[in-house]
Amino acid sequence: RDPELVKRIGEATALEVRATGIPYVFAPCIAVCRDPRWGRCYESYSEDPNVVRSMTTIISGLQGDDPSDIKGRPYVGGSKKVAACAKHYVGDGGTFMGINEGNTIIDNDGLMTIHMPAYYNSIIRGVSTIMVSYNSWNGKKMHANHHLITDFLKNKLKFRGFVISDWEGIDRITTPQHLNYSYSIEAGVGAGI
Repeated sequence: RDPELVKRIGEATALEVRATGIPYVFAPCIAVCRDPRWGRCYESYSEDPNVVRSMTTIISGLQGDDPSDIKGRPYVGGSKKVAACAKHYVGDGGTFMGINEGNTIIDNDGLMTIHMPAYYNSIIRGVSTIMVSYNSWNGKKMHANHHLITDFLKNKLKFRGFVISDWEGIDRITTPQHLNYSYSIEAGVGAGI
């Protein structure tokens, strides 16, 4: 619960990753774990959205503090910094019974007040990429959710970085997986990935 320490951890991580020649990290995970039965609860900073929101300082550590004239725009501050990736958009820590890659059953108000706040801060800090989650929101797979990816994230929140899929996230749009890959690609790209 120390935002300045988390920022310094981001700075150290950026240096270590850059030393390997890689300019990008799949961090931070800004899930809000609402059920300790979720097997990835350890990836979450807290069950409290305000604590998770405060930990987005790691983005400034990873990418550098963005100049005041470009607040809210993707920014990487030089050769000792890396592009960050806020993940997993959105609601992965709130799935029914904590089932990994499950269904987050919550109304819009709950989604916006519990699972979305850290994304607001991440965008203001200039996060470069956002990774979409495997979970569904009220039965709709996030990788195919045009409303939340394009209408909300890109158009309302004005996120200008890259929206990326999780590993095989496109494949998991259908049940069973890989059922119709052409459809899945169309649905994922059409959603805004």
